[in-house]
Amino acid sequence: MKTTADAATSNRGATPGAPKGPRSVTGRVVSAKMQNTVVVAVQWTITHPQYKKVVRRSTRYMAHDDRQCGLGDVVRLVETRPLSKLKRWRVVSIVERATAATKPGRVSVAS
Repeated sequence: MKTTADAATSNRGATPGAPKGPRSVTGRVVSAKMQNTVVVAVQWTITHPQYKKVVRRSTRYMAHDDRQCGLGDVVRLVETRPLSKLKRWRVVSIVERATAATKPGRVSVAS
């Protein structure tokens, strides 16, 4: 069963016989507390096979970050060789920087 995440975020299977490149996904940075590492949550939706309800799924990837990503940034990841025990992804680009209003856990106080 192919999900919308496979079709939207993967460049595999675009053309039969074409060379396959590394997978790439887009997600939001949910943790940036480690050195050169960020945790990125990638969300996608699937239709439940029995109940036909649209269900939101997510996966957290640890990725190598040399671009100084911040919490809440939307980034593009590409699959790479194993860099550590849990890191198999690398940040390629920052799609959208987080603003003060979009950063999770921040409460703005009106004065």
